[in-house]
Amino acid sequence: MTNYQSFYTNRETTAIAKDLLGKVLSYRSEQGVVSGYIVETEAYLGQQDSAAHAFNGRRTAFTEALYGQPGTIYIYQLRQQYMFDVVVQDEGNPQGVLIRGIEPLLGRSIMLRNRVIDGVNLTNGPGKLMQAFGIQSKQMNMQLLENADLTVKLTTDHYPAQIAASTRIGVNANGATGLQPYRFYVAHNPYVSRMKKSEMDLKRHGWS
Repeated sequence: MTNYQSFYTNRETTAIAKDLLGKVLSYRSEQGVVSGYIVETEAYLGQQDSAAHAFNGRRTAFTEALYGQPGTIYIYQLRQQYMFDVVVQDEGNPQGVLIRGIEPLLGRSIMLRNRVIDGVNLTNGPGKLMQAFGIQSKQMNMQLLENADLTVKLTTDHYPAQIAASTRIGVNANGATGLQPYRFYVAHNPYVSRMKKSEMDLKRHGWS
């Protein structure tokens, strides 16, 4: 296991989800490099998590990436939108972290061409950020972030002043773990999905 992959294992998935906040998600697209600071994540705890794709050991061609090495890319389609999870924990332990929102850094003009919308709605949701990046296929599914065009830089100059937690969005609330507070975000960052305008920090965006 590489040092890069070790970031994604040997500790709780919720801790990894929090630690990804402020890291830079980057994609080398055909149009140029696009990137952004991760501001919102959701943790999915595998076989024991009623909201996870691998709940009760479900293993299909759809979920196979989740059983891969830590740092594996898991891209799936939900309601005709593409989503991106990073696989965490040891191979065979199907846990993951959904990247739900980013604050744009590089390539904003490329993102605007891909989404044809500006402001926080550019990347304040998992399907939106994938559209903005121009990723509309599962071509990179099961690749390792360490070697792929889509990657996460694990050093950063952005740290949340406060990390907030809530229940996850769009999961079955009636499931055994449906109401667990496994969604984490940079408090008051305007690029967090469903962030109320009255709660946005438009000066520092919630960074320390």
